[in-house]
Amino acid sequence: MTDAPRPAPADDHALAAWLAEAAGRRLLEVRADAVAQGLEGAALKDAGDRAAHELLVALLAEHRPDDAVLSEEALESAADQAARLDASRVWIVDPLDGTREFSEPPRDDWAVHVALWAGGDLVAGAVAQPALGETFSTSPAPRVAPRTSTRPRIAVSRSRPPAFVAALAEHLDAELVPMGSAGVKMMSVVRDVADAYVHAGGQYEWDSAAPVAVARAAGLHTSRVDGSPLVYNQADVSLPDVVVCRPELAEPILAFLAAHGTD
Repeated sequence: MTDAPRPAPADDHALAAWLAEAAGRRLLEVRADAVAQGLEGAALKDAGDRAAHELLVALLAEHRPDDAVLSEEALESAADQAARLDASRVWIVDPLDGTREFSEPPRDDWAVHVALWAGGDLVAGAVAQPALGETFSTSPAPRVAPRTSTRPRIAVSRSRPPAFVAALAEHLDAELVPMGSAGVKMMSVVRDVADAYVHAGGQYEWDSAAPVAVARAAGLHTSRVDGSPLVYNQADVSLPDVVVCRPELAEPILAFLAAHGTD
């Protein structure tokens, strides 16, 4: 049924990483087959989304059958939502974060997100970057190295960086670092490729749940752009803005956003 190794880990942190890596392997297979067959663009995006989603749903049904699942790829009915909101444990997954980058071989800035919400907060998570062969998990948590840049670096969309982030960069004397998926941008702070990721204007719980869980475990600052906590497993799964940054940058970033907004 799956290409994931057996047995599955009993520990939730290890399981999140195991799931993300299994989906990542499947996506690499889909991508390789697509290149061989000449599949590209929307068709490749859809094939990747579908394959990774089906694998994650099957593995969670097999190994955590009593837990609820919130996924970008699954349309949630009223009954599904009611069950999820009543559940004590919910897996929040994005089977393929960065479909555009995935559909442009050999780009590596796409990811798989797997997070577990329980007791009112995120408790475990993993972000796999399959094309890099790397997985970041909440246990063991990544150790963020001392900053190597002389100027702050802010991860931004490579295709549509928002104007307010350019103004923030000017205020902080920071440089902008373009890259793909939201998860990749947040993990870039963990990897010391960037020092902050600031987003406003539209995301959902699955876009940030796993990266935020990993970033928190690594000791980074995570919040909404107004400084309030990021809250998950809500009836409205829209979670449109996020700040992930080194702790020393949180105060100046949030102060700028409070004074100037994100419009």
